[in-house]
Amino acid sequence: MKGTGKPEGMGGDDLAAIVSRARAGDPEAWGEIYRQFAGPLFRFCRRVLPTREDAEDAAMDVFVKLRAKLGQYDPQRPFSAWLYKVAANHCWDLLRRRKIRQDLETEEAESLPLEHPDPGQLDQIISEQTSGGVRQALGRLSDRARMALVLRYYADMSYDEIAEALGLRRAFVGVVLLRARHELRQALVQGAENPASPSIGTAGVRGGR
Repeated sequence: MKGTGKPEGMGGDDLAAIVSRARAGDPEAWGEIYRQFAGPLFRFCRRVLPTREDAEDAAMDVFVKLRAKLGQYDPQRPFSAWLYKVAANHCWDLLRRRKIRQDLETEEAESLPLEHPDPGQLDQIISEQTSGGVRQALGRLSDRARMALVLRYYADMSYDEIAEALGLRRAFVGVVLLRARHELRQALVQGAENPASPSIGTAGVRGGR
């Protein structure tokens, strides 16, 4: 389920040089950033938003924000981590504005299932599914669960970064991810039992960027 945030064909030093030129106002360098990250950024948005049209609009909006905020980027941080943080904040704001965000309630911690897959077990479960089955399963998850899984396993975000992106206390991030993995396992089981169920259209966690 883990992915890499760096586009193929671009080394760290090359990316740092291009970002530096873009921050200095070089339009060609910004164009190169767009070419390298447009695909991965769209796929990120597609995994967490309901429709392809939503993802396309969000990806364009995120690039507008990135260009406007480029002067705020700290070169000591990985550029891809900063990019996905901006994207995660934007997508989560969209979900919140549509009033489909589910706030974390403290009682959820008390109703956690006693049995749940660890990440390794979940990887095995996913490996036994078709890509379509994974897409359908993700589409059945709550928005918070889907977002948490994508931030952790696609954008490689830390617990602190996930907490910031989702507006949670850090102590609850592990709870959210635990429940998200449980939800995904249940959805995969449902999909296996009902293979004709329609797909919601959300892209899978695993797969290329």
